[in-house]
Parts: sequence; C-alpha cells; structure tokens
Amino acid sequence: MGQVPAATRTLRVLRFLAGQPDPVPLERIARAVGLPRSTAYHLVTAMIEEGFVVHLEDEHRYGLGVAAFEVGSGYARQAPLQRIARRPLAELVDALGQSAHLAVLHGRDVLYVVEERSPGRPPLVTDVGVRLPAQLTASGRAILAALPAAQVRALFPDRDAFVDRHGLGPRTPGALRTLLAETRQRGYAVEDGEVTPGFASVAAVVLDHNGLPAASVAVTYADASVDVGRVVPLVRRTADRLGTRLGGGPTKD
Repeated sequence: MGQVPAATRTLRVLRFLAGQPDPVPLERIARAVGLPRSTAYHLVTAMIEEGFVVHLEDEHRYGLGVAAFEVGSGYARQAPLQRIARRPLAELVDALGQSAHLAVLHGRDVLYVVEERSPGRPPLVTDVGVRLPAQLTASGRAILAALPAAQVRALFPDRDAFVDRHGLGPRTPGALRTLLAETRQRGYAVEDGEVTPGFASVAAVVLDHNGLPAASVAVTYADASVDVGRVVPLVRRTADRLGTRLGGGPTKD
C-alpha cells in the first residue's frame, strides 16, 4: 500500500465500483479491497458525504455517485490519452515517413482519436472521429486480441455481427478466434487491403494499469517496398511507451 493508506483504499473502492455492472453490498466492497467491514463502512460513508458513492438504502447496496461521474466527464473533456499520444505518434511518423494513428474500441468498431499524417502521403480513411469494423482493421485486431475471450464472444456472437467491406477478413466467430490467436502469437496485428485496397497496416496494443487494452497504435502505408521488419518494432515501442504513461507495462513477446 502507498504512503497514504486512506487515499489508496479510497481509490481502490472507486476502481472496484467502476468495474461492477450494478451497485454491490458493503460486504463485497470490503472483501474486494481487503478491509474489515467496519472500516469499509466508515470509508464509504465518507465517500458518500463527498458525492463519490451513493447508498441505495432499499437494496442495501452501494454504487458510484455523481462526483465520480464528474471525474469521468473531466477525463473525457481533457482527453489525456490523445494528449499523451500525439508527440510519440509524431515521432513515429518522422522515423518511418508513414502516417500513424491511435484508435480505441467502440462497441464492434474502432474509433480513431488521433491521426498524424506524414507529409506527401495520401489521405486515409482513418481520420479522427471515423469508425471502422474492428475485426477488419489492424488497430481493432490488436485490441481484440488483448481482450478476454468472453468479451470477444459477446461482441461477435454470430455471423450477423460481422461487417464486410471488400470481401476480405473474418466472417465467423471461429475465423476471428483463429486470427486473434495468430495476432497474440505474433505480438502485433496486421491488415492488408481489408479496409482500403492497396493499403496495409501494422498495429500494436496499448495496455493500461490493469493489463487491459486501452487503445492501439497503427501505421498505414501504401508502398510495397516498405520494410515491415523495421515498422513493427517502432510501432510496438510506441505502444509500450504510451502504456507506460498510463501506468501499464510493455506487451509480452
């Protein structure tokens, strides 16, 4: 535990509640953060007074309060991930002479939140704010490969969940599982002509402090002469750099 135990316990309660689908009883909070029930009670009572926790008396359960929502909204307004990523992406573009982007998972799609375009390179469909089917993009595959298998199954339960652009890419849950297993074994994701004919991409996942995918870094290129062996380590290094800034660690080889 840190040098300020009370603060550490408070943050652990917030993180635990944020990860629950519904409000939970006090006993579950105490067990999850390793506190005696009486200590947990006094802690959540203080958090209720500050608005970070709400007590649902009829259900004998506790959930996140309005103040926690305000913190989350502040995070979204400040866009720290985008701010953290912009300089490393620019350096990646300078090193490779190819365009790079940062994407996050949004349902079954990836949402592009940062794009750094290399001068003289053609425009891409991966502009900021664009959403594309996750299973077709290198960015999406890098993220999906790092998700728990149950979450991937929930996102892609059957054939109807798959979108087709150019007749390429996985079209069934089984094909997607095989592709993601190959991605995990390789340590990075690839895509060639499945989003835009004539363009290929390499992507690596950015892991957060829980070891879960927060985003992915990708480089897209049209040149057949591009040395993929040089692209891959630089993309992975950039993704690991962002993960470290988020409190996570490097991806495993």
